[in-house]
Amino acid sequence: MTKIIVDGTEIEVPAEYTLLQAAEEAGAEVPRFCYHDRLSVAGNCRMCLVEVKGGPPKPVASCAMSVRDLRPGPDGEPPEIFTKTPMVKKAREGVMEFLLINHPLDCPICDQGGECDLQDQAMAYGVDNSRFFENKRAVEDKYIGPLVKTIMTRCIHCTRCVRFSTEVAGVTELGMTGRGEDAEITTYLESAMTSELQGNVIDLCPVGALTSKPYAFQARPWELTKTEGIDVMDAVGSAIRIDTRGREVMRIMPRLNEAVNEEWISDKTRFIWDGLATQRLDRPYLREGGKLRPASWQEAFALIANRVKANSPQHVGAIGGDLASVEDLFALKSLMQAIGSPNYDCRQDGTVLHPGDGRATYLFNATIEGIEAADALLIVGSNPRHEAAVLNARIRKRWRMGKFPIAVIGEQNDLTYDYDYLGAGPGSLKDLADGKSDFAKVLGDAERPMILIGQGALTRRDSAGILASIAQLAIDTGVVGEGWNGFSVLHTAAARVGGLDIGFVPEDGGHNTAKMLAAAGKGELLTLFLAGADEIDLDALGSSFVVYVGTHGDRAAHRADVILPGAAYTEKSGTYVNTEGRVQFTPRAAFPPGEAREDWAIYRALSQVLGTPLAFDSLDQLRAELYGQFSHMAAIDEVALKESGQIEKLARKSGAINSDPFISPVSDFYLTNPIARASKVMAECSQLAKVQHVEAAE
Repeated sequence: MTKIIVDGTEIEVPAEYTLLQAAEEAGAEVPRFCYHDRLSVAGNCRMCLVEVKGGPPKPVASCAMSVRDLRPGPDGEPPEIFTKTPMVKKAREGVMEFLLINHPLDCPICDQGGECDLQDQAMAYGVDNSRFFENKRAVEDKYIGPLVKTIMTRCIHCTRCVRFSTEVAGVTELGMTGRGEDAEITTYLESAMTSELQGNVIDLCPVGALTSKPYAFQARPWELTKTEGIDVMDAVGSAIRIDTRGREVMRIMPRLNEAVNEEWISDKTRFIWDGLATQRLDRPYLREGGKLRPASWQEAFALIANRVKANSPQHVGAIGGDLASVEDLFALKSLMQAIGSPNYDCRQDGTVLHPGDGRATYLFNATIEGIEAADALLIVGSNPRHEAAVLNARIRKRWRMGKFPIAVIGEQNDLTYDYDYLGAGPGSLKDLADGKSDFAKVLGDAERPMILIGQGALTRRDSAGILASIAQLAIDTGVVGEGWNGFSVLHTAAARVGGLDIGFVPEDGGHNTAKMLAAAGKGELLTLFLAGADEIDLDALGSSFVVYVGTHGDRAAHRADVILPGAAYTEKSGTYVNTEGRVQFTPRAAFPPGEAREDWAIYRALSQVLGTPLAFDSLDQLRAELYGQFSHMAAIDEVALKESGQIEKLARKSGAINSDPFISPVSDFYLTNPIARASKVMAECSQLAKVQHVEAAE
């Protein structure tokens, strides 16, 4: 630690701190445009100027000078810097004057208005007139895709967007051409960006040069009600802020969470909001004569009750969807138990993971933040760039730190970092286990090795054998050891870990998803509840009576005999558990449309009609019941302890393994759930991605 004096206050900071960081540590406010904590130092904007005692007779850029570069006083006094002297103030005013020479007066029509760094700092360092009378320069707007709108005349060349796309997103598509007044930020050939994280440049841009194209001219920030929530587009559980106006979600922004998403979110998370208002189910429907007709809740419940009571409990089943909250699944499980049915499953993709094997067998045990502590990584059956874009950025971050060998078994894709490709299927995994692959030694020599297991390896017929072999490999190579557990399962569904945690899997003698579908096809499963489960093979349901509880007129709604409209994740208070086992809470930000209700309330009301009322009448009572049975659900934002011995038990299992290659379950990043498929923006992105894939192949 090094002593330094900032505006008369003595503090101790690490020698590698920049003067800007040291000043902020002392409580001083230093303006900046180009500097960002998570990006490399550019030093272009010169707004962060400070005065150094004993230094040159001019201010210095505090972002580009570190504490170790300062010299002590003549008698060994700590170096001293000033952030509020007349010289500093005049220098910053000069910089602001230069920035505003060419910047247009677009504030009344600019979407950045009210959230603009340039506006804020112009209030502090701007003047009411300019000494320049030359014509302002104009720059042509660039097309960089359907998500980011460009008005490049506003650009101040801070290069945050360039550094983000290159360093964090790993897609070198933005850069600067020209010099002087001809300098421009561009994609060179004016093509759409291909990164799944490109929307983050909107937040990074300190002016209105890059704004949200779907959100253009929709609202002003002071009109919006802001609610802190959790993203459910994947299993990462990114911290988000949901901005609403009245009953309508207007936009979704990232929140800071160092342990999960830092301050980034994926494009699907950010731009999904238009799908929340499209193709919504806002009233119950009944199918008569092959067509759906609107109905009342009482009419729908009565029909369901007649069918359930006419069947044996063994002939009733339920499948939980990927976006359901823990409360929804707990209420549905309670309903199934109340009517005596053992057939319920939250694993609609057929994954082999089971809570009976222990929590450590289905979690991302290394934790997302723990990726930065790992020193070797094996990816099996996963494409993390599409399955968890923010987590993939964390892997890239660790890779950029150096000395982080990565190998992949499965599909060969551009993951934005270098890796050794070992093969496509289980054969390569066996070679690794037998020591025939050089990467086996890399894992064995590493202090904190990781194995990332994707659902592409866990949703096959032979997944039991594959999971056991990976567990044995983890033990043999030190992935699971004293003080470190690198056995990490990457889920693709936000509801999956929560469902496994509360035991939303078949009871003894009950059917899992595959068996329920087979039984339905044979006419043995007569009634099936689908809790937002749209990703199953609906053609396999035969003549079963299907009750769909969901939000959108998606795949399952077209097959359902009864539709009960539920609430989307922004319209209910709920608990989710992310892929690392972190319990997360999201409050209601808006209200469901029409007659739609929260899912748990639907199951509670239905239980009354069935004559088996559940033990709770309110959400608080439901949670009290939930916490009583699963105490770790009450520990919000914490990861419950996991026993590494469970991996050893898993390794002792066995099963036949075939030679089919591993294939990621996410074939289209933008269309993975009903909300995404209802979004016009996501449809446009999906179509563009397909065109880009074809062009790249050619």
